[in-house]
Order: sequence, then structure tokens, then C-alpha cells
Amino acid sequence: MTLHASAVAPDLSVRFCGLTLKNPVIGASGTFGYGLEFEDVVHLDKLGGFVVKGLSREPMTGNPPPRLFETAAGMLNAIGLQNIGARAFLDDKLPKLRDIKNIVVFANVFGYTREDYEMAHIAQEAGADAISLVNTFTAMAIDPETRKPRIANVTAGLSGPAIKPIAVRMVYDAAHSVKIPVIGMGGISSATDILEFMLAGATAIQIGTASYWDPCATEKIVDELREYCAEHGIQKLSELTGGLTLE
Repeated sequence: MTLHASAVAPDLSVRFCGLTLKNPVIGASGTFGYGLEFEDVVHLDKLGGFVVKGLSREPMTGNPPPRLFETAAGMLNAIGLQNIGARAFLDDKLPKLRDIKNIVVFANVFGYTREDYEMAHIAQEAGADAISLVNTFTAMAIDPETRKPRIANVTAGLSGPAIKPIAVRMVYDAAHSVKIPVIGMGGISSATDILEFMLAGATAIQIGTASYWDPCATEKIVDELREYCAEHGIQKLSELTGGLTLE
């Protein structure tokens, strides 16, 4: 198939779970704070949405430092789910988030016991509307000089470009196993990475680690995605989902 540039602006919007996002780029949980921290850095209204840090019932201080370590083509982190707690989020963050226009905000909560996840069981019984993957992969690094772990927690989660091929494969497998939308993530740092995930079956994507080396990464990648689609004659981006050709 030959692609030709078009003067018509490409439609980057995607739709899932009854929501319409202006584009498939979502700031990933744990790397985008509560969104408000990025207000002066990123034009939030250019993104499709963002996911706030995971929330527990009570505030959590997280793991002791060091908690981050840069690896080849990736990053180790063991933050320990540090967050302000659900009540503080509702009282202090959510009212301000409501003032941000033209962007979808996703909140998520976690727990430690079966009782903490009563809602997850209810959602499971009712039928989930979408799934998202992947998270980080357990890894570790050692300092040969001190002979100690680089991370105080010893092991940590590996993210970044190093895990992208694994993530693409898992998104592909998941998308061919379920009929509900799949949100893909894992090492995305360019427009072509987004297209790769969408061709594998993702409806939308999340960008995480890239925001650490460039806080404006999400916004820049949206612009790059728009330019790529225009140059390659892609009129409606959502039509690429699941479009991998095996022959």
C-alpha cells in the first residue's frame, strides 16, 4: 500500500469505555504525579488524558532511598507506591483537576487485602470495560564497588525502551484474547512506538518513563504523531488498531 501526504488534518481521536480521547496519548500512572505538577511544563489539553498516581486508602511514604537507578535503555524504580491517600486526593487534588479542560483524567486505587479490592471483584463479576498492560518487570542492579544493591529495596521495576519489545508482544497476545479494549504501555518514546502498539492491538497508549528524561515528552510525541499521520496519509488513526499484517 502506498501512502501519500494529505492536506486534511488527521483524526487522532480514539474511543473506549464510552470515552472519547482527542488522541491516544495518556500520561502513565506513577510518572505524571497528580497531573497538576505538570501544568507549568506540559500543555495538558494537548494530551488525550493522564492517569494520576495510584491511591491507597491511607497516605504512604514509600520505600527508603535510593529508589531510582538508570540502566541501559531503561530505569529501575522502587518508589513503594508513595501517595497522599484517597481522602487527600479527593479534598486537595480533585477540585483542581476538575478545572483542567479538554482532557480525560483517570484515577486508580490499590489495596493490600481482599477486602481492599471489594470493588475489583464487583468489576470482575460485572465485566471489565478495558485492560491495560504492561507494568514494570522485576529486576535489579548491583554496584561492583560497594557490592551493594543500587536500590535500597534490592529489587525494583524495570521500565523504559528496554522492555518495549516484550510489552508489544504482550499487548498483541492480550488483544487477541479479549474483545474489550487494550491500553498499551512499556517503553514508548516516539510516534512510531505508538503506531507499533496500535498495530499490535492497542486502542490507546500510556507514556511513563519518557517523562523522566523529558518532562515535555508526552506533548512532543503528540505533535510527532500528528505530523507522521499527515505525512503518511493516515486519515483516521484509530483504524490502525489491530492492523498488523502477517503475510
